[in-house]
Amino acid sequence: MTAVADRLRPLTGHRLFWPALVLVVMLAANTVYRPGFLAVEVKNGHLYGTPIDILRLSAPLILVALGMTLVIATGGIDLSVGSLCAISGAIACLHISGAADQNSPATVATALALAFGAALVLGAWNGILVAVIGIQPIIATLILMVAGRGIAQLVTEGQIITINSGPYRAIGLGHFLTLPLAILIALAAALLVAAFTRRTALGLIVESVGGNAEASRLAGIRSRRIVFLVYVISAVCAALAGFMVTANVSSADGNAAGLWIELDAILAVVIGGTSLAGGRFSLGGTVLGALIIQTLTTTVYAMNISPQTSLLFKAVVVIAVCLVQAPAFRARLRRRRGTEPGPAAPQREKEQVPA
Repeated sequence: MTAVADRLRPLTGHRLFWPALVLVVMLAANTVYRPGFLAVEVKNGHLYGTPIDILRLSAPLILVALGMTLVIATGGIDLSVGSLCAISGAIACLHISGAADQNSPATVATALALAFGAALVLGAWNGILVAVIGIQPIIATLILMVAGRGIAQLVTEGQIITINSGPYRAIGLGHFLTLPLAILIALAAALLVAAFTRRTALGLIVESVGGNAEASRLAGIRSRRIVFLVYVISAVCAALAGFMVTANVSSADGNAAGLWIELDAILAVVIGGTSLAGGRFSLGGTVLGALIIQTLTTTVYAMNISPQTSLLFKAVVVIAVCLVQAPAFRARLRRRRGTEPGPAAPQREKEQVPA
């Protein structure tokens, strides 16, 4: 038994092992409950099925969580991403709704450009508050979290803006190469962020700033610029997620769009193995964390769990997932089961008795 445990230790010690195992267990449990859960079929040249729906619905969360991962890696937090989703979606839908031809690609491109511009400005605002002025990240982003909902309500004038634009709807519901376009956008964003953080020095610099900002500064790294940059990236990712959220329903609701997505994003980052204290981060773990959260949401709906108890059910599952990933918790379980021997007691040397 000990030999098997020793062989599996390199595998179980990998940071992505436990999130991947949790996701597989959840999919297996759903398959037992509903035998057709993993069934995928082709209709009109497009893939349909519960796994495809999970991937499509998790795309906005993956985008937000990618930006959140970089922010948390620097030792910060961004609570404003939900409001940024609402603002970007509201600006895009407002411009499209006032156009003479809502299906014009130029109209949609202009709407996206305006919304991206607003997101860049608001992301820069967060970056200035945190990196330049020195306000605590949770307070700085809490300001925009609260005020951002008001800005979104001002943009929509307190109403739900509805649109009828095929090109904009395609962002959330369109297909390309049989797959939903939202999945491909999230995949492209993940690969782009991974390329910049793992194929260049940016990832190492972000981790060093999160590990010790002062030491990084003394080593010649301009930590303030890095902190400013990650908040801008987080805002851009949130804006793209806002387009998906509003495109799914062809409308913009300044009060409901992206509501509480910031909490799910933080949770996805933590489940993926990134420490809230900053430092090392895992983009692959973040993607797995987002898929776990969406799979859990789908499970709640599939099992007809009442809305009154669904949040409690999700909380219990998330706590269990975090405990399973905690090395200290697993080590304590192994000690209790006796599979991991404790440290041997030091042996006292025999005293020599003089003749």
